[in-house]
Amino acid sequence: MTIRIVRMHFTEAGVAEFLDIFNQNKEAIRNFPGCHHLELLKDATNPHIFTTLSHWHEAADLERYRTSELFGNVWKRVKPLFSGRTEAFSLEKFITV
Repeated sequence: MTIRIVRMHFTEAGVAEFLDIFNQNKEAIRNFPGCHHLELLKDATNPHIFTTLSHWHEAADLERYRTSELFGNVWKRVKPLFSGRTEAFSLEKFITV
């Protein structure tokens, strides 16, 4: 399993638009082949920082999503809303406790 974490810093004005975009597309992302889980997390101290956490069957599924029309359409709408850098990490599940 591949776990993808993307931490995004938005402008104050961009938060509402991002949430609209996320809500419009979350079911399509969750139903993308290979996606097992998607959630949106809000930073506990900064209301302009959000993190997506998604679980993928394998890295190739995540890569297919990242090169899909769905991702391209969502990303081109979200990217201009950022106020700073975006951090993204892909992790492989190692041990379940």
